[in-house]
Amino acid sequence: MANYAAYFIDLDGTIYQGAKQFPTGKRFIERLQATNTDYLFVTNNSTKTPEDVAANLTDNHQIETKPEQVYTSAMATADYVKELGLKHVMLLGEVSIEQALLAQDIELVASDDPELEAVVVALDRELTYEKLAQATLAIRNGAKFIATNADTNLPNERGMLPGAGTIVAAIKTATQVEPIIVGKPEKIIMEQALKHAHKQAHETVMVGDNYNTDILAGINSNMATLLVYSGVSTPESVHQESVQPTHEVASLDDWTL
Repeated sequence: MANYAAYFIDLDGTIYQGAKQFPTGKRFIERLQATNTDYLFVTNNSTKTPEDVAANLTDNHQIETKPEQVYTSAMATADYVKELGLKHVMLLGEVSIEQALLAQDIELVASDDPELEAVVVALDRELTYEKLAQATLAIRNGAKFIATNADTNLPNERGMLPGAGTIVAAIKTATQVEPIIVGKPEKIIMEQALKHAHKQAHETVMVGDNYNTDILAGINSNMATLLVYSGVSTPESVHQESVQPTHEVASLDDWTL
């Protein structure tokens, strides 16, 4: 097993599954903590603030977590928008992405504001046709189209609900414009997470259960990857991929730091 200075870690399917606790995930984090190994939870979830995620891990999964140990697609999107030098955006999204953008001094404006530079799209559970119409018109009039992630579904106790990707797909269809996707498997979230954590790609490993998001995000960013078969991906499907994970384990208990 290789030694890495830092671990970027997926949450659902890797450290827990919904409300279900993964003892292996808890033990893995406790080993990182005991060895003073740096780690950052990197999630495509754009509806939860770092405080929300940390509270869930601490209170419901008994994994002591601070908000600064969490990096969401909302945070990555805000960091990316700031890096582009954009200052005026229209938002389709919820409180977490709104807070992240405002924290970067990015002003939220209406679709017809003459200073509008981009439309930022995240999961919006109060989506209306009018919001879709305004976003479509703004993008067709030249605003950049930036999305937190393209996840088609959101796991829920009710089942697999529509994710941010369904909203992104609707606007893409209406505008015929390809969005800039920030979240996994794209490399933007990884590049922003590395800057956030003050780490280099060559010293960091991406840990996750989903080859098509977590592992591809690492591969696309020239990072080492550790795939754990505790969630979405199976050995049968992964072994057919042209690029294999750097490491594979059946359980995080099998990983040696």
